[in-house]
Amino acid sequence: MASVSNESVVLERKRTIVSALCNSRSLEPAKFLDDVTNDLKSLSINIMKTALENNEEFNKWVTYAENFPSDSKGCSDGLSQLNESLSGKSVLVGGGSTPSEADIIVFSTIHPYVIALPISDKNKLPHLLRWMDYIQNKHDFKELFKWIVLEKAPFDPPLAKPAAKVEAEPNTKKAAPNAKAATSGADTEKKSDLPKKQATGNAEAATEKKKVAEKVPDDKDKELSVSLLKIQIGLIRKASKHPSADSLLVEEIDVGEGKCRQVVSGLAKFCSPEELTNRLVALITNVKPGKLRDVVSEGLVLCASNADHTAVEPLIVPAGAKIGECVTFSGHEGKPEDVLNPKKKQLDKITPNLFTDGKGVATFKGVPFMTSAGPCTSTIPNAIVK
Repeated sequence: MASVSNESVVLERKRTIVSALCNSRSLEPAKFLDDVTNDLKSLSINIMKTALENNEEFNKWVTYAENFPSDSKGCSDGLSQLNESLSGKSVLVGGGSTPSEADIIVFSTIHPYVIALPISDKNKLPHLLRWMDYIQNKHDFKELFKWIVLEKAPFDPPLAKPAAKVEAEPNTKKAAPNAKAATSGADTEKKSDLPKKQATGNAEAATEKKKVAEKVPDDKDKELSVSLLKIQIGLIRKASKHPSADSLLVEEIDVGEGKCRQVVSGLAKFCSPEELTNRLVALITNVKPGKLRDVVSEGLVLCASNADHTAVEPLIVPAGAKIGECVTFSGHEGKPEDVLNPKKKQLDKITPNLFTDGKGVATFKGVPFMTSAGPCTSTIPNAIVK
């Protein structure tokens, strides 16, 4: 009997997760609810249309949700584990501040348990409650979940302390009988010397101001955000050898603009034209057009390469990504430049922070290149991306 009861809890949990995921993607859950007998990962991937089988972080939290216990002791341990995991981050997956599907799945799983906790137990889970409050404010789950009220301590700005009153010394208004004479006798400076001293003081102040100004970092040394780049998903419609350079290939790439962009890339030693044809690539489209050996190039295909440049390949775009969509980076939202300025060396300053991680996921400072179908990757781990 207990087994039947537990099975019904699991099925109800999956229904809730399916409804929440569909809600986040503006999908109708009815057509997915018939599949709740499938494992949670298959259900999630079917809804998201995303190849996440090899995403270790996503899989870890799906397993956590699928195996979340319903007994009191197991539930308490599971929530404590999650609270500890959230102590140093805003969301479960992605390294930024944008909730992922994993966050929605785990939120849906633990919600009925957390909302039933007494206040004393909730107070022991500050990181988890902070995260749940963030998720419910970030996603409009309609009537799917009852709102979790989080008691937030009011912030009272400190009041400025009143300035201390300075007690005037008695008899200060009364000058000493010989004070004027003493002052006159001690004052050996001529009035004609005052302008000279003032000029000297002004010069010293100007010098000091100049020194302070020199310490202010110049704009050209500021770290640049990857959001300046416009990276779009493109489909190589045609690839051919460069007419006058054996190391170069010329590709006709469709980024949804009505006509293809002509792009020249140094891939001839690593890929044949046939291998590139009909392949999705990540293309920087806001570089200034230029000529490479007399052939105009209107973009830059992003590739991963090992340290000695003996292995090079275009980044792998997940199946299902849409032609023309922009690659995004969680926590780095911003408007890309219309055209990158070569004189400012913006690209040169950003590309040193592009690399693949140990699992081959393409990142900017560890934040994945994300598309609507998942992250861009490479078969070369710990690679340079440029």
